[in-house]
Amino acid sequence: MDDEKRTEINELGEFGLIDFLTKNNETRNAGTILSVGDDAAVVDHFGKQTVVTTDMLIEGIHFDMAYTPLKMLGYKSVIVNLSDVYAMKAIPQQITVSVALSNRYSVEALSELYEGIYEACDRYQVDMVGGDTIPSPKGLIISVTALGEVAPGKFVTRSGAQTNDLLCVSGDLGSAYLGLTLLEREKKVFLETKGVQPDFEGQKYIVQRFLKPEARKDIIEFFEEKQIQPTSMIDISDGLSSEILHLCKRSRKSCVLYEDKIPIDDGAKQFAYKLEMDPTMCALNGGEDYELLFTLSQKEYDKIKDNTDITVVGYIVDEGPKPKIITRGGAEHPLVAQGWNPIHVK
Repeated sequence: MDDEKRTEINELGEFGLIDFLTKNNETRNAGTILSVGDDAAVVDHFGKQTVVTTDMLIEGIHFDMAYTPLKMLGYKSVIVNLSDVYAMKAIPQQITVSVALSNRYSVEALSELYEGIYEACDRYQVDMVGGDTIPSPKGLIISVTALGEVAPGKFVTRSGAQTNDLLCVSGDLGSAYLGLTLLEREKKVFLETKGVQPDFEGQKYIVQRFLKPEARKDIIEFFEEKQIQPTSMIDISDGLSSEILHLCKRSRKSCVLYEDKIPIDDGAKQFAYKLEMDPTMCALNGGEDYELLFTLSQKEYDKIKDNTDITVVGYIVDEGPKPKIITRGGAEHPLVAQGWNPIHVK
């Protein structure tokens, strides 16, 4: 950021900063009765049920400013919450955004962050209806709360999987983890060899998957169009293995997963091989894909079989044996989750 364009946050004061950040805020949903500017927002969901979720992103734990553009960070901070709303088969309507930041950040920097927040709001047609902005002794913290609506009794939990259900995922997996691996590698090279510019080897897709993911609104719209009601669902933020184990535990079931069915982008797969990494392990134990993992009754198969964004990767079995993965070679192994650990920047 050019020092000549830098405006210190304390120059505006709390209310001046709120006015600055919300001057272009739009209202898109009829349920938003009262938005930013009062002691609280007022929403009316017209007899539908409300789902609420919140996530916090902390500098040095969940993101590294060495390679994270503020606009993309703002966008991602919204997406991680919308993904949780969609995982309940609900439609997000409103968000609140709270930010704690040190004096290292200027008004212009905060404005970039909110550009990304507003871009996500526009893309997913949600309203930002409030939040808070406070000083922090160190770094940047973003907390977003999302509210969504769903028809009474139509929300989907993690606990409804039934024996013989199909185990399905949306999109492809492992790309975000490979994107993070590439960004961390180039950061290390840059710090060790001053002046060397990052070389992302044309891997725009995997970098984008980590820095600016999308939520699967289209899958929920597809369910509505085809009148599909998943029996259970969870978003994939901590790696496929971890999410499958969560779903099985909450549903008191087990499952069989087939390695050769796990969807992995071809370009990401080739890049993993180049890095001498196993693409399957990236999909199983990586994180931040923000795809959907869900179970369906087998009678729904004909409705999804032609959707190229949905892959059947296994099936649900009775509780008892531990969830297992069958490798390409036909070997059986217990499904183990290393889990997704935040980056913990030093």
